[in-house]
Amino acid sequence: MNNEVFEKGLAIRKQVLGEEYVNQSIGKADAFNRPLQELVTEYCWGAVWGRPGLEPAERSMINLAMISALNRPHELKLHVKGALRNGVSKEKISEVLLQVAIYCGVPAAVDSFRLAREAMQEYEQESR
Repeated sequence: MNNEVFEKGLAIRKQVLGEEYVNQSIGKADAFNRPLQELVTEYCWGAVWGRPGLEPAERSMINLAMISALNRPHELKLHVKGALRNGVSKEKISEVLLQVAIYCGVPAAVDSFRLAREAMQEYEQESR
């Protein structure tokens, strides 16, 4: 593990997903899933999210489309909140999900819109 990239990834991960969520995920890690937490933090968040070339909001919008296409509801809600933290407007999130409807299918978009609405409501409550 590259400690510098891991630490960079940890900071980005906390910024996007929220410090409480990340601390809880890492704190609950055990011998079985700790290697996954380390891998995700270092490579996903440090090596990729930490690259220049795309703004965090752009990365968030790409993630929303891919996660919707993959039908990963827990991750979608998490990343809708991250997109809001990264300054992505509700209108842009809606546009991303409309694009999902065309290229991935209406059922994927219907589920994604429902989950995004729930995530937005939760985010607003958490931000108070």
